[in-house]
Amino acid sequence: MTTVEWARMTAPELKDLAARDALVILPVASLEQHGPHLPTCVDTALAGEVSLRAARLLVGRGEPAVVLPCQWMGMSEHHFPFGGTISLDYATFAAVLRGIARSLKVCGFRRLFVVNGHGGNTEPLAVAVRELAVELDMPIAGATYWIMAAEAVGAILERQKNIQHACEGETAMMMALAPDLVRREHIEAAAAGAMAPGEIAGVSSADGVGIQRFRSFEERAPGTGVRGDPRAATPEKGEALLQAAAANLAAAMATPSLWSAPDPVWCPRRPFAPRR
Repeated sequence: MTTVEWARMTAPELKDLAARDALVILPVASLEQHGPHLPTCVDTALAGEVSLRAARLLVGRGEPAVVLPCQWMGMSEHHFPFGGTISLDYATFAAVLRGIARSLKVCGFRRLFVVNGHGGNTEPLAVAVRELAVELDMPIAGATYWIMAAEAVGAILERQKNIQHACEGETAMMMALAPDLVRREHIEAAAAGAMAPGEIAGVSSADGVGIQRFRSFEERAPGTGVRGDPRAATPEKGEALLQAAAANLAAAMATPSLWSAPDPVWCPRRPFAPRR
């Protein structure tokens, strides 16, 4: 199988891909607690896997793509109360993304898609992607893989509508991808943090809809650090979830309109300049 992994390629091979206008895919994730039954690498492992699968789908259709190593540090300070967590702040998170994007442009690549695998990165990534696209005059897009695939994911899961945290979905995908890392003997204890029906992940019942404020995961999922019920997880569900996420990503990445040049809104006298 032809590799799609940047780290396994030589510099001349990557130069050839840049000349072919290959899409660069960057998984971003986190290193953080995932309850008593899952390892801290969950988000990194899953973001990397769905990115690789999406790239292989693209290459299989004759569309060149290459996947960077996963950026394993994200914005995870809300998980500190449970231990086992490493976090960046926003300034550093954005700076790392900027350094990667600038490097890609120097190497001759012209398109970047960031695949997010951690909920705490979602809003910071949205801001960083928009700012970098304009700054570097480079089409850059990003998405959280389970949000993109919400309909397909919801049809697979039994006890929740989408991915939460160390839940049915993440546990199932890890069962499929790395079963040896799942502590099955602790799944029952992890389920003690399952959300009540109707709860919204990441939102306290005391908060109003649309209100933004910081809440640690100890406030969101007291005792276990788990949101969702992992007892319904199976390897079969996990494989179906990985396939659905990859298919949705590949379809989005192949959308031509996504790769139009960003409007140079910060150019002097932009209101008087025609859109190129």
